[in-house]
Amino acid sequence: MIPDTLPVDAGDVRLAAYVSGPRDAPPIVLVHGYPDSAAVWERVRAQLDSRYRVISYDVRGAGASEAPAARDGYRIERLAADLCAVVNATCGQQPFHLVGHDWGSIQSWEAVTDPQFKGRIRSFTSISGPCLDYASVALRGTRDPHKKPRMAKQSPLVSIRQLLRSWYIFFFHLPWLPELVWRLGGVRMWPLWLRITERVDASRDPTQMRNAINGLNLYRANFIDKLLHPRARHVHVPVQFIVPLHDRYVGPELSVGQEAWLGPYDRVELDAGHWVVLREPQLVAAHIERFVARHLAEPGGPVAPTFNARAAGE
Repeated sequence: MIPDTLPVDAGDVRLAAYVSGPRDAPPIVLVHGYPDSAAVWERVRAQLDSRYRVISYDVRGAGASEAPAARDGYRIERLAADLCAVVNATCGQQPFHLVGHDWGSIQSWEAVTDPQFKGRIRSFTSISGPCLDYASVALRGTRDPHKKPRMAKQSPLVSIRQLLRSWYIFFFHLPWLPELVWRLGGVRMWPLWLRITERVDASRDPTQMRNAINGLNLYRANFIDKLLHPRARHVHVPVQFIVPLHDRYVGPELSVGQEAWLGPYDRVELDAGHWVVLREPQLVAAHIERFVARHLAEPGGPVAPTFNARAAGE
């Protein structure tokens, strides 16, 4: 089903949203990561939009959405406000289910821990995108800022391993060099990189250059502040982690030991890499739909957790 395109006024920028599926079906909102656009979700959308109202959008600076004039326009708080603008325009006050991949998940943690969204989000599925506040506390093995119960402390080896996985974050904070790499061949080689490292045949995205260049501001506007000043953020919705065990960028350890922040939560491990949404769209959609179905009638209610459930048949 070809989605309809809807322009959304988000205040300082205009966003491009894409909507498909029955108008009266439960809404599922898909938020993409870096350096992607909403097109990364099309294979997952195709598995869901016969039964659900599927909404995706190009985040600010990516795809067909406008880019803010300054780096501060990429702060997580602004990204959460964009989500609010999109759902107001596409499903009004109807509660929705939220799914994020990579930076789409990172930014979505702001919404699922913001009291202003309480009652609007029925469930959250996080794929390869930890909450920056949680990650900062876990990697340092400290208590949360408000002295709540201690999270599971990561061993020094685990922390070092994750820091090595995160080498690109430090690189992205360098002046002008990351932009130069993207411009001098990074964008042209991106489909080949996905083919080699993820075994994914991805079509070339005509907006890849602006996705990559503008999206650097996601890292530069947020990471240092969150690393130095993590906040106590407690969710108000049921949470499911879809965890690719062969993720080159986000270690599976970042989705364990978070009961102090989340309460009971689901965690499903997949034999896949970071771009599992492209590699295994049917499997990802099946786990999204399973979790959504459990929370159609009781938003925010208690759930029976399925920690570390290994999906069969990968």
